Amino acid sequence: MSEKQNTLYVGSLAKGLKILRAFDETATEMSLSEIATRTGLDKSATQRLTNTLHVEGMLDKDMKTKRFRPSHAWLRMAYAYFWSDPLVQLAMPRLIELSQHLGATANLAEISGDHILYVSRIPGKSSHFSSTIIGRRLPALCTAAGRAILSTWSASECADAIATWSVNQMTAKTTLDRTEIGRAIETASRQGYAETQNQAILGQTGISAPITGPDGVAFAAVQCSFPSRLWPATRIQEEALPFILDAAHAIAPQLQRGYHAQGLARPMGET
Repeated sequence: MSEKQNTLYVGSLAKGLKILRAFDETATEMSLSEIATRTGLDKSATQRLTNTLHVEGMLDKDMKTKRFRPSHAWLRMAYAYFWSDPLVQLAMPRLIELSQHLGATANLAEISGDHILYVSRIPGKSSHFSSTIIGRRLPALCTAAGRAILSTWSASECADAIATWSVNQMTAKTTLDRTEIGRAIETASRQGYAETQNQAILGQTGISAPITGPDGVAFAAVQCSFPSRLWPATRIQEEALPFILDAAHAIAPQLQRGYHAQGLARPMGET
């Protein structure tokens, strides 16, 4: 029996959540017709659900344009999430220390379906706006964090991810060839960290080390981004990599003493 056939599954609630998930960086505010088109819901259902979300404080509505956008209630939910995720609390001191030491953006990324989700970010001195926003999702196969995490999975799980997970042309140099991605993950498995260049942002190098649970499997990673013109490969190897590895290795034992990595236990949800 699928989740949607389960008698405990509430279809109307799922449709409301689908509307909330329709908003992202490419659709920051929408009309009813745009929401209906984006979600695939009929206009009548869209109108009822969107009005309910507005009345309940989840969506703001411009009374002149009749367009909707996320409300501050989303931040209250994010606040609750940060207190509920022990990994965020464990990682934050290390991320702050790492960013201050390197002058670079330091991130905590967790696996979310076939994407990685940045759940904590400490901006560096030359950060792009997009690299400072908590909650950003990127295809795991196209990121250093995603590849670092996958490098700790079993051969069969990793092969399945490489074959089926989504990839996205985020820059002109984003690698879409799955064989090449597989080789990069194998390299990450051998060396204990993953490295990418120009995958999500041109001119940026990403370095990521997995945070492993008691079984040696990771569902999260520490990741740092560097402007390539200021941080050539030799400088990263000598001045940054040891500290990134140390941060990930310092967090992992705390997970192993009583916390658990939650990645695969989380439902995939709709994207």
